Amino acid sequence: MDESETAAVSERMLSWARNSAAYRLSRRMMSEKQLREAISRKAAQKFEGLDQEALAVLADEAVCFGKSMGAIDDRTYADVKARSAMLGGKSRRAVAQMLGIKGIETDLARSAAEDVNELWAAVLYCRKRAYGAFRREEADPTRLNREMAALARQGFGFSLVKQVLEMDRQEAETIIAAARQG
Repeated sequence: MDESETAAVSERMLSWARNSAAYRLSRRMMSEKQLREAISRKAAQKFEGLDQEALAVLADEAVCFGKSMGAIDDRTYADVKARSAMLGGKSRRAVAQMLGIKGIETDLARSAAEDVNELWAAVLYCRKRAYGAFRREEADPTRLNREMAALARQGFGFSLVKQVLEMDRQEAETIIAAARQG
């Protein structure tokens, strides 16, 4: 830090940034971008009159502290979020997009999204929404179109959507069980 940054940002403010980062990271996993934005936003409220450079210094201090403590790791964050999204029935495309929004680098997001088992995710989404093999009654053409549209909006390709909607319940349950074991 040079003289102008030292004048604008006191040691008390830097200490607050480290403590705030520790508190936030102890409560939930965050990406580097999320922590940076949260600290900047809160610092702007807490320390009125700070310019953007001073806010950036505080955010950098928080991120450096988080990294030094091993609490910020975008690779681990991406892997955990991708796995969670897959269990929620999200496709590779949806996972990569969600990670990009969270501030994960494109290559890292793509890498984490590659681990998503799309067939399993699509079957889980169908079970969650009572689509395909998990329908309670026979589907009419309108309902079938709605189910296909919903799966397409989740980012699943047409061939996968067709495969999932045409499978029987036993096959769907087998896919879910096999993916949980493997």
